[in-house]
Amino acid sequence: MTDPQTDRRPIATRNAGWAQAAARRLAGSAVTPNQISMASMFAALLAGGAFWGAGHVGTWAGAALLILAAAFCQARLICNLLDGMVAMEGGRREPSGPFWNEFPDRVADILILCGAGLGLGNPALGFAAAAFAVFTAYVRELGRATGAPSDFSGPMAKPHRMAVMTGAALLAVIEPWLPLTPGSILTWALWIVTLGAALTVLRRAIRLVGWLNARG
Repeated sequence: MTDPQTDRRPIATRNAGWAQAAARRLAGSAVTPNQISMASMFAALLAGGAFWGAGHVGTWAGAALLILAAAFCQARLICNLLDGMVAMEGGRREPSGPFWNEFPDRVADILILCGAGLGLGNPALGFAAAAFAVFTAYVRELGRATGAPSDFSGPMAKPHRMAVMTGAALLAVIEPWLPLTPGSILTWALWIVTLGAALTVLRRAIRLVGWLNARG
């Protein structure tokens, strides 16, 4: 059995002053870690909705929605950061914490990536990106179920996926003034997430099989 105190995603931002201050403030409030995890789904819903809306409005409104999509992708990550910090460092762990630590992340990936695909008029690509994103977590949790330490390796783990989608959203703001087909930047981003997540699944699977064989 892995130790949740040490078996955590390595995040440099966890040591940032603003993150520690926010976590301390939340730990001293009535807000629970599970509620912060739930908030990440709401942020993802807004991000996915903004991606979808950006594909159905004019240039300036679309640009505003893309900026919001980028902001809410990052808000999702901030919730993911703070829920663990409040639970662990803040001593506010809850019995149902393991569920709320994982379930909202899967929902969030689906909402954001499918929202982007729907906004592009290419739902199949959004669904593919979401499926492989969920699959990366499945392999990690399968490893944990066998006693292996969590494998957070990339090249397209959760922070990488959100970095790609955030960057693509911001670049897509200026896309109408570039010699590109409309939707090209977000399409490329979804392909990068899809192929990168597929490679991540393969890499984690190989590492898990190797770990199991080495354990004997």
